Amino acid sequence: MNLDVLSTPGHLIALAARGFARLSEARLKPLGFGVGQVPVLVALQNGQASTQRDLARFARVEQPPMAQMLARMERDGLVQRTPDPTDGRSQRVMMTEVAKTRMPTAVTALFQGNREALSGFTEAEEAEFVSLLSRLIANLDRLASDDGSSASEPRP
Repeated sequence: MNLDVLSTPGHLIALAARGFARLSEARLKPLGFGVGQVPVLVALQNGQASTQRDLARFARVEQPPMAQMLARMERDGLVQRTPDPTDGRSQRVMMTEVAKTRMPTAVTALFQGNREALSGFTEAEEAEFVSLLSRLIANLDRLASDDGSSASEPRP
């Protein structure tokens, strides 16, 4: 039996994730974005979240790293925070016009990177690959929930 840990799905997916992250960072940096900020910006743009807590849940990160990311994004002029009119302890987070203006270019760059990375895949293979990865992520989320982890909460 071959027990090559470097050929396991987990290791190969980690390598692919790091490769995608490097590619995405290189393409997003000139726009003033980081790859970790994309889920936050997408959630804000699509109205899927507007508070730090909701953004942390959507991006599948804990609250302290989300607070740090939002502080950097606010410093860089990508988001602004305003008091929540219904909850004095909370703040609403909104994209700035700068971020809204840059987002279409960022999305185009990310889609282009994905197309290039999947070069040689047929449309059917791409669809199957996405489907398989989605199932894998659902399994991992379930396992994390079974173990009591909160960082992998399903997206709202």
